[in-house]
Amino acid sequence: MKLSKNELIKYKSVHRKITMVTGYDFPCASIADECGIDVVLVGDSVGTNVLGYTETSQVTMEDMLHHVRAVARGVKRAFILADLPAEAIVSPEDSLYNAEKILENGADGVKIEGGVEITGHVALMTRHNIPVCGHIGYTPQKMGNKAVVQGKDLIQAQKLIESALSLEKAGAFMIVLELVTQELAGEISGMLTIPTIGIGAGPLCDGQVQVINDIAGLSPRTFKHAHAFANVRGEYSQAISEYIKEVREGVFPTEKNAFGLEPEVLKEIKGWVGNSSEAASGQAADTPGTCQADS
Repeated sequence: MKLSKNELIKYKSVHRKITMVTGYDFPCASIADECGIDVVLVGDSVGTNVLGYTETSQVTMEDMLHHVRAVARGVKRAFILADLPAEAIVSPEDSLYNAEKILENGADGVKIEGGVEITGHVALMTRHNIPVCGHIGYTPQKMGNKAVVQGKDLIQAQKLIESALSLEKAGAFMIVLELVTQELAGEISGMLTIPTIGIGAGPLCDGQVQVINDIAGLSPRTFKHAHAFANVRGEYSQAISEYIKEVREGVFPTEKNAFGLEPEVLKEIKGWVGNSSEAASGQAADTPGTCQADS
């Protein structure tokens, strides 16, 4: 049974933490869903984590739709949330059009970066029954790759609180707080009736989201806000190194990894090959040579 936005909102009132993880492809999304994750986020971080872009702002709608479709094929229960990329939110009308496209391709809701300045976008989308998750604090689409903790002084705190309240009023059903000081994240979470999802915002949020590459240990480094629960990068490296070694040494593949012919069929094939080779040799012998003209 698919999780809905209303069920996620109810989790806050019963103090059940919401679990969210990014998923960029069919296998990772399938595994996360089988494990019981609440939300699979098709993040625009696919740009830097999968596609080799230098900035998330380079991610296109075409990129997002491709990965949303892949994730949707692997998810049966979890709520699928997808980022609206930077190019998709130039105007409220752009946001609505592109959000509808994302939902048509398998997502259950969209996430949009920004605060007070994009409440018009959120209001328009929610009026058209599109579930919208806000995203404030560190916003990579606008701030680039240099991650800076937000909410460290009164002015920043006031702006974040105002943005959170405005997004809720505009109809957002959930808000991601990224790299927000944990005390401020706790204050904002207490003010809102909708859930907050933290990433680098401490334990006082109503749920957490992490990049799957980070928690699996696939990233080359572990960030302060993350925790590697496995060492997939090391496992990948070991597996690929062993593969290279065994292929070069002739250890892999063996007969166990191959498919054989019935003896009678093999005999027929060899006979045919032998006859074909003799015929080809005969034709070569009968072909007259060419002479070069005297210069």
